[in-house]
Amino acid sequence: MSNDETFAAAYREHYWAVSRYVARRLDGRSSDVEEVVAEVFTVAWRRRSDLPPSPLPWLYGVARHCLANAVRGYGRRRRLLDRLGNDESAHGRQIVDSPDSSPGDWVHEALARLSPADQEVLRLTAWEELGVDEVAVALGCGTRAATMRLHRARRRLRAEIDRMHVTVAAGTASPGRDTSKEHGHG
Repeated sequence: MSNDETFAAAYREHYWAVSRYVARRLDGRSSDVEEVVAEVFTVAWRRRSDLPPSPLPWLYGVARHCLANAVRGYGRRRRLLDRLGNDESAHGRQIVDSPDSSPGDWVHEALARLSPADQEVLRLTAWEELGVDEVAVALGCGTRAATMRLHRARRRLRAEIDRMHVTVAAGTASPGRDTSKEHGHG
């Protein structure tokens, strides 16, 4: 199969998986998903001779870099808007907290308290359903390093969930929110 055919097959087979990967990481900025995914496949086209036989983890690695570039770009735009005296409310992008939380919000909250590196290794295994060998490819490290990163991230997530559980049990839960059912109490 030629490099062009290999790329075309990878694009057809993995476009939606890469789109979901990017969309989950650009939570709330769905208009930017297509732009980042297009950049991922532009890089893949340029490097089509480098595509491995199982390209999805490699594409996730490219997506990580494209997302990092996009996030830096968003930060630069935000700083520019701030310097110009503009703010998010001028563009109708206010975020209003919902009075009700879904039962799984505490898991997302615990995940959000972890480092970006820990979040990513956990998301690659949980959301993208990659095995450790594939996580290593996506992260650009060896299998042993990926295994260790995953182990440590899981340990930190477990500790964060335990810490939140202790806080809730101590009675410092959000007002008007009954978390006892979420944690198996009551």
